[in-house]
Amino acid sequence: MLRTQRKEEEEGGYIYLPPLHRSEGWSTQSPSDLTGAHKHSGTMVQNEEENSDNQHQHPQHSVSCDKCLPASQSNSSLKKQRSRSIFSTFFCCFRNYNVDPPATNTNTSSQPPPVEENGSPPKCDQVEVIPVPSPPAKYLLPEMIISDYGKKCVVIDLDETLVHSSFKPISNADFIVPVEIDGTVHQVYVLKRPHVDEFLQKMGELFECVLFTASLAKYADPVADLLDQWGVFRARLFRESCVFHRGNYVKDLSRLGRELSNVIIVDNSPASYIFHPENAVPVQSWFDDMNDTELLDLLPFFEGLSKEEEVYGVLQNLRSR
Repeated sequence: MLRTQRKEEEEGGYIYLPPLHRSEGWSTQSPSDLTGAHKHSGTMVQNEEENSDNQHQHPQHSVSCDKCLPASQSNSSLKKQRSRSIFSTFFCCFRNYNVDPPATNTNTSSQPPPVEENGSPPKCDQVEVIPVPSPPAKYLLPEMIISDYGKKCVVIDLDETLVHSSFKPISNADFIVPVEIDGTVHQVYVLKRPHVDEFLQKMGELFECVLFTASLAKYADPVADLLDQWGVFRARLFRESCVFHRGNYVKDLSRLGRELSNVIIVDNSPASYIFHPENAVPVQSWFDDMNDTELLDLLPFFEGLSKEEEVYGVLQNLRSR
């Protein structure tokens, strides 16, 4: 990093958490540890009374997530959170869209600019760029396989982008996934977004596809097994591969080990790609609208993008529409 950790803490800079091996789990000091203090990465059922008291509630959701919570809390706040459901550690459908971007300086780099406070990505010639951290000792992705040489890398989100999951029974669920929480097995009901099968198959032909979710692997991995029947995802990245920044799990594309000018992220949460907004193809959050056609409608755009030399020009035009 360009700054020492001590200096970052004093100046209010973001906290960089290195990825953990899946078997190591998440730090017990994290606000989203497995004690059930709160949740992150998917969806969790909350009753109406809890939602009405939640300052970060989203009116379209029946679930909530600790992605909206600050990185540090008072003892009283933590006590209140511990009273919530033990399911709160797994999913993240509620997003903090008004997240502040990382601190900027006058040092220019290839790193894309931050998102403005209103959530819209600024133009390149109007803002200062984010300082580029030192390259990680080990990248998140393995070497590209021979059959993917020449393809761009597409990072695809899971919850509310490809599927919607809930602990509340859903009569038309496509999958029911058992998840063990504190020694008890609970059923997670998963709905597939319309046209997701066609979308994944076509994307697998055009790109090197990577699943990147802020959900825990114990939930997201079995969902991906059921969802991706064609082996489209060359790799799967989970919460431990995110950077915890100001209460959000951010997907730092610079840690993938791919040329950023050939990386695209498809995600419903601007907070997830706040470090690299110029690489994003935003999608609307999806819950249960079976008439939704967004994934299908995006395929012609991705076919054209796959033939471009680099992604920034096309994605800038997309944002300016």
